[in-house]
Amino acid sequence: MRNMNTLFPFDLGAVVGYGLGPMNWRRLIASCFGLGWLPVAPGTWGSLPPVVAFAVLGHLDVSGAVITAVIAAFVVAGSVACVACVPAVATLAGKADPGEVVVDEVAGQALVFLIIPWLLPADLSLKQCCLVAAMGFLLFRVFDITKPWPIRKLESLPQGWGVLADDLLAGVFAAVVLAAVVKLWMAAG
Repeated sequence: MRNMNTLFPFDLGAVVGYGLGPMNWRRLIASCFGLGWLPVAPGTWGSLPPVVAFAVLGHLDVSGAVITAVIAAFVVAGSVACVACVPAVATLAGKADPGEVVVDEVAGQALVFLIIPWLLPADLSLKQCCLVAAMGFLLFRVFDITKPWPIRKLESLPQGWGVLADDLLAGVFAAVVLAAVVKLWMAAG
């Protein structure tokens, strides 16, 4: 396997605070391919891939089944990656939930959009798709940051499960609120 330092024209280990060793691929995956290494609000950056995918697919007039399949792939991939990679990254960082780990946000944010395609009409404009995506993004970030009961309680689960479970439940809470807002919006329109 190639050394990750040869892929970048600078010392990536210095940028993210500790050297890159044999766990390069785990750190790379747990950081959502570097989004978690961004200096400000890494969790917010980690939430963006499913939001962008939802907005783009919704605008391209892709069927609800395809959108749901893509979003489900984000949930599954993010969840598996979190449970598989976070324990080693957490040990390396010396923290239970290092800031660079954002793959949990990918899974939780994607969960917000899992059922939404089935609640929306097929003829949404780009502006409407972006509005729904932005609402889902903001709702997830609010629940993920504030961690109302019982979300915070899930952080105590062992290994990568605690890192993942609180984000998944934040995603469920955000999905319920977003679904209610979309249903009201569609009923009013």
